Amino acid sequence: MCGIAGIVDRYEDLSQKLGMLSEMSKTLTKRGPDENGIFIDHNTALIHRRLVVIDKENGKQPMMCGMNNEKYIIVYNGELYNTEELRADLKSKGYTFKGHSDTEVVLKSYIEYGENCAGKLNGIFAFAVYEMYNKKLYMCRDRIGVKPFFYSEFDSGIVFGSEIKALLKSGKVKPVIDEEGLCEIFFLGPARTPGSGVFKNIKELLPGEYAVYEGGRLRKKRYFRLEAKEFEDSEEQAIERVRYLLTDAIEKQLVSDVPLCFFLSGGLDSSIIVQSASNFFKRNNSSRITTYSVEYRDNMKYFEKSLFQPTADVEFIKLMSQNADTIHREVIIDNEQLADALYDSVLARDLPGYVDVDSSLLLFCGEIKKEYTVALSGECADELFGGYPWYHNRDILFEDCFPWSRSQDIRRSILKKGVLLKGEEYVREKYLDTIRSTEKLSTDTELTARMREMFSLNYYWFMQCLLERKDRCSMYSGLEVRVPFCDYRIVEYAYNMPWEIKAYRGREKGIVRKAFEDILPYDIVWRKKSPYPKTHNPVYMEICAERVEKILGKDTALTELLSKEGIERIIENPEGISSPWYGQLMKAPQILAYIIELDYWFEEYGVRIEGA
Repeated sequence: MCGIAGIVDRYEDLSQKLGMLSEMSKTLTKRGPDENGIFIDHNTALIHRRLVVIDKENGKQPMMCGMNNEKYIIVYNGELYNTEELRADLKSKGYTFKGHSDTEVVLKSYIEYGENCAGKLNGIFAFAVYEMYNKKLYMCRDRIGVKPFFYSEFDSGIVFGSEIKALLKSGKVKPVIDEEGLCEIFFLGPARTPGSGVFKNIKELLPGEYAVYEGGRLRKKRYFRLEAKEFEDSEEQAIERVRYLLTDAIEKQLVSDVPLCFFLSGGLDSSIIVQSASNFFKRNNSSRITTYSVEYRDNMKYFEKSLFQPTADVEFIKLMSQNADTIHREVIIDNEQLADALYDSVLARDLPGYVDVDSSLLLFCGEIKKEYTVALSGECADELFGGYPWYHNRDILFEDCFPWSRSQDIRRSILKKGVLLKGEEYVREKYLDTIRSTEKLSTDTELTARMREMFSLNYYWFMQCLLERKDRCSMYSGLEVRVPFCDYRIVEYAYNMPWEIKAYRGREKGIVRKAFEDILPYDIVWRKKSPYPKTHNPVYMEICAERVEKILGKDTALTELLSKEGIERIIENPEGISSPWYGQLMKAPQILAYIIELDYWFEEYGVRIEGA
């Protein structure tokens, strides 16, 4: 994994802008701490920061290849999981290879297949290829959107990067936020509208989208989207297919020239990955695998069962580690440490985010990085296989809104009267845009049609928020985290699977449970879903409340928007919040943490509100 950036400016000699290019590169150091490189061709520059995982000597970037009187240069961030199949295909067409890096395979796939190369790739990636003589820049993002690709057009060109901070250092785009961006922050955050960079004039390639910048014009094309198809497999065939697809995806993602480790929560998804990997390495006479879990200081003293978190993880982690024979390590986070890491979480995302859900992951990944460079995680099974309560509660399922943020009341309550009056309307339109674009079949029942809509909502919104969190918070420490459930073959299959099969035995992720019940302990397979662990210690609320009180005493562009009275009501009566801010994990302490992140973001990034 790496960090990439680049700029095309038709009127500027970029060889005279080495200082600016160096500053852009420095913003991506954490993503790529091992090596860096810059390619310049007068009006075009490509920047790369490398985290070495595969083929240290032959995977250096920017990478160049000459063929047919053309020179092609690539900067690439990601991992390709069908590298060997593609390499064999290209060799049969006469291509030769210097090393075994996937970067070289991606570059030569582009040379052979041009813009259609994206459809040949199975992996998580964002990359750009520059055709030196044609002055053509091709930019591409993976089907699922695991890897980021931000860009901004300006009068004489385009600038792009793995992270927003790289674009801001180019000087071609400013940290300005308009009313639309404010609606993103206050009424949708920590989610973002697909393609939005929140800052004015900053956008992101959509999952499954590529773009071409040529002759001063940008054109984009979706090469992958959710397509409705008839599901032809029986229940028994579906069980076998799910088992095969997941096992194949996991095993494909075990390729690395450096040691791997695994996240283990004691839940179904991470347990499937850990057990499958353990079995794979044992078959290949490899050593025991290492697993990691996260916990908070004194958390069990304050844990209370709820609909969303019915059981604590600790006993299930122990059971699973024993079953898979792993070397297990627990990372314990202090609550003050958790609050302090909110600031680094903003720097990682370039935006206010998922607060302590982010900061805990950031700290967790920082500890893992001390010994490992690559990890596998069980993200995204819930979105694909109906793991959340809103899939199973018919009242919520058919409610005409985002299921994780059903009411805007709590968001409205922290704003002064008269501020962002179109906020609720903005959210409504974004919801309807997703519903309208959901592909269905004429034969779909009411339930099937709604389940497709729910899948789209979760896939394009909730899942993207979690993937962004995973990428930024892990890469902030130079840790590459792979997500096997995000294999596009699994996504395609799950989208068209009938609900009665997907919810086998009426259970969340029932088909996945059934597919792996013979390799996991019974108590793991049929354990009720439990979300990512959060702190239950009241000291965290106290820390956040104290810091928010100080913010409310400031006179800033942010506090001009905030309702002091509304925020103080949350501090005084944290249990009075009837619905969470975003999903099951953002309640009173997290809303206060979001305000802390907002304040830091405005200050650190010099955010200016348009017209203010």
